[in-house]
Formats: sequence, structure tokens, C-alpha cells
Amino acid sequence: MQTRHKILLKTAIGLALLVGLIVLVERLIGWTTLLAPWRTLQPIPLAVAIILVFYTYGLRALRVHDYFHDDTRGRFATVLRLSLQHNLLNNLLPARSGELSFPLLMSHHFTIPPLRSVPALLWFRLLDLHTLLAFGLLVTGDALLGPGWAWPLSLAWMLLPWLGFRMVAPRLARWQRPQGRLTALLHQAAQALPLDAPRFWRSWLWTLLSWGIKLAVFAWILGLFASMSAVAAWLGVIAGDLTSVLPVHGVAGAGTFEAGVVAALLPFGIDAKAALQAAVNLHLFILGSILLAGLLSLALPVRRQSGDGE
Repeated sequence: MQTRHKILLKTAIGLALLVGLIVLVERLIGWTTLLAPWRTLQPIPLAVAIILVFYTYGLRALRVHDYFHDDTRGRFATVLRLSLQHNLLNNLLPARSGELSFPLLMSHHFTIPPLRSVPALLWFRLLDLHTLLAFGLLVTGDALLGPGWAWPLSLAWMLLPWLGFRMVAPRLARWQRPQGRLTALLHQAAQALPLDAPRFWRSWLWTLLSWGIKLAVFAWILGLFASMSAVAAWLGVIAGDLTSVLPVHGVAGAGTFEAGVVAALLPFGIDAKAALQAAVNLHLFILGSILLAGLLSLALPVRRQSGDGE
């Protein structure tokens, strides 16, 4: 009951943030004025940006497909459908409840139990956060510590997952199945983590590629709506994405995403209204891409384990 109350409270806060953003934009800028720049955007570059974002969705699906290769072999279309729908639900449902769709979909399509899919999802999220912070260090390292520090600082940060893998993976791999029920469940969950180097490196590679392309596209889109440096644009989109780890955020990230972007842009001397306009329009681009991909996922064929064709 207490958990239900927390979810309801977070949902109410999320709705309040969404309504607050709508009212704030109308009073400070006006929605007609805010959306006006879309009429002047060139359609071909915009279409290329959408295609590149869709490509990153494919890379994220490939990460899942590769990680569970023995279970998903020959069924990439199903994995892509699952990944797009998980991404849609995760962005739209309140209080991060959309994350629950991943183990449910993995169980439905591939009969992979939550004890295998949930640890993998946690590993993916850890990689996502680590990679996002790595790009943040690369962008801000020189400003924080002085010229020449960005690359060494970022490389040192990038070494941490590998060091953790070298320390933990061999011990987990040698861990014999215990007798107790609870420890047996923990053992089964631990075996779902990347305990071999090839799977570790490949999951990390797909993460770096997808985030690198996505952040580059988002930074470009953000720069279309307000004049700013490349460093400011990159830091803005990174800050916006990092708000997803907050315990409470708006419905579909509304309000909290914009707050993160604006907070990152203000130190660069960008006007608050211009920063808010750029942040909202970037968010609309992101949500539009997610919704379009989610709708297109319904057209993807599903190959059943019984051998039905895709």
C-alpha cells in the first residue's frame, strides 16, 4: 500500500510539472512563438536527424540481441520491436514504471525470466549512466581543471567499468550454486551479468556508439533553436538526459528535462527564455521520435519460438 501511495504521489508531481511547464511556456514565450522556428527548418537535415536517432534505437536493440544471443538468435526484428516499445513506455509512463515492461516483454517473447532480464537491464542502465558522464567529463574537463585535462580525465573514468569487471567477474564466475533459496536466487541473478570479456566489451561498444550518435544529433537540434557553442549544446543535452535519474520527474520528463537543459546553458550566457525555447523544442523532437518509433514498431513482425516466420 505504501508503494502504491508513493507511485500515486510521484504521478501527481509529474502531472503538476507537466502542467506547470505548459503554463510557464505560455506566459514567458507563448506556444505559437515557441513552435514558430519549426516552419523554417530544412526538411532534409531534419529527416537525416530522425534517421540517425532511429539508428541509435537499432544499436540499443542490437545490444539486447547480442547480450541474449543464444535466446534471440534469428529474431532481431522481435528484439527491435521489444526495444522500441520498452523505450516508448519507459519515457511515457510515470515514476520510471515503464522499466517494468522490459522483463515483461522479454518473458513474453523469449521466455527469459526476470532473474536474467532484470540484472541485464541494470547493467545496461549502469553503462548508460557511465557513458553519459564520460561524455560530460570530455566536454567539461578543460573548464573544470584547466586545458589538457579533458581527455585524461575521461579516459580514467572510462577505465572504471573494466577494472570493476576484472575484480568482480572472476569471483562471480567461480561462485558455486549455494543451497539456500535466497542465495540461490542471488546466484542465478549474478550469472545474468556479463561474466565473460567478449560480452562485456560488446555491450559497452553498443552503448558508446548509440550514445555518441544520439548526443551529437540532440546537440545539433538544440543549436538550431538558440545560438550557442558546441560545448554548451553538448552539456545541455547531457544535463537534460541526466535528469532521468532523478527520483521524481515530469510526465514524459516534461519540466525536469527542460530544467536540466536550461541550468546547463545559463552559465554560457544564454538568455533564459531562449534556453527554455530551445530545451522545449528539443524535447518535442525527442518525444516525437520516440512516439513515431513506437508506432512503427507495431509493423515489425514477431517470430515465435515455435518457428513461425517473421
